[in-house]
Amino acid sequence: MLAYIARRLGLAGVMLLGVVLATFLLHHALPGDPAAALLGKNYDKDKAAELNEKLGFNDPLPVQLARYMGGLAQGDFGRSHVSNEPVTEELKRVLPATIELGLTALILAAFVGTGLGVLTALKPRSWWDVAGLTVALAGVSLPIFWLGFLALQVFGQNGALESATGLPGLPLGGRFSPDELALGAWVAQTPGTTGFFLFDTLFVGRDAGAFWHVVKHLFLPALVLSSVPTAVIARITRAAVGEVLVRDFIRTARAKGLSEGAVVLKHALRNAAIPIVTTIGTQLGYLLGGAVLTETIFRWPGMGRYVVDAILNKDVKPLQASVLVIATGFVVINLLVDLSYAFLDPRVQEGQS
Repeated sequence: MLAYIARRLGLAGVMLLGVVLATFLLHHALPGDPAAALLGKNYDKDKAAELNEKLGFNDPLPVQLARYMGGLAQGDFGRSHVSNEPVTEELKRVLPATIELGLTALILAAFVGTGLGVLTALKPRSWWDVAGLTVALAGVSLPIFWLGFLALQVFGQNGALESATGLPGLPLGGRFSPDELALGAWVAQTPGTTGFFLFDTLFVGRDAGAFWHVVKHLFLPALVLSSVPTAVIARITRAAVGEVLVRDFIRTARAKGLSEGAVVLKHALRNAAIPIVTTIGTQLGYLLGGAVLTETIFRWPGMGRYVVDAILNKDVKPLQASVLVIATGFVVINLLVDLSYAFLDPRVQEGQS
């Protein structure tokens, strides 16, 4: 067990080093003068030469790499040439928004997808199975931007549901409504806040009204973002559980008089856990790195919009830092998924992994 964990930790360390090297080379792999992207329309050959010297772009690559890694060790990602703010401070503002949105979407997807997958596996070739597969296929096939606009038109304020039932619609975008709640200023000024609004309003401010306000803003984008992972998790769960349900030990468990719930939860789902956990873990990585469309549609101030703005403004340092953070997230999530195998399946030992 310890050898398995040590091997996975070593591989994760090598991958993280590769991520750091890749993000460092990202800047230098761009064609043309590195200073051109920073100067933009103000580009001038003399200004570019002065900027290259000032920022150390004329130094040998090993020297630049050592300086870059030294900055990372201190949590320094450089400065944005657009806002002139430290990139670290900008990431502190946008990263919690994306993590909160991604985790909420993943929790929705995990519960709905796993439940749907188990239900369809228990009733193969029934109308439940057909309906579940149809939902899964729709979730994978329908574009996120279309689902986002549809959700706004149906469930948003002044949408179809509000017009038909009189029930208040959900907010149309943003993490909160500034005209109703000065949440941004409160988080910035209150000690102990984290930038995760659900946590801050519930445990720091202990304000149920503010918490519900945040939930209403979060629900629609999280629901739309969860559509694809819900479908993927449902399909993988159905296949994994369906394969386990035909095995001999399941028939033995039923013959011993165990309830169907105990058979499914204790035996079938546990033995099918590895592919399901793997799918859930990889989906979290995709949610954190691929929420650009959802954040744009719902005006969500997270990493997705931050990356888009950095690309449009040719702002290299924020783009470099964003790639590093997202790639590191993938590595860490995959490491946690790998380590979970040792606890989910005793057969995962050295030489059998």
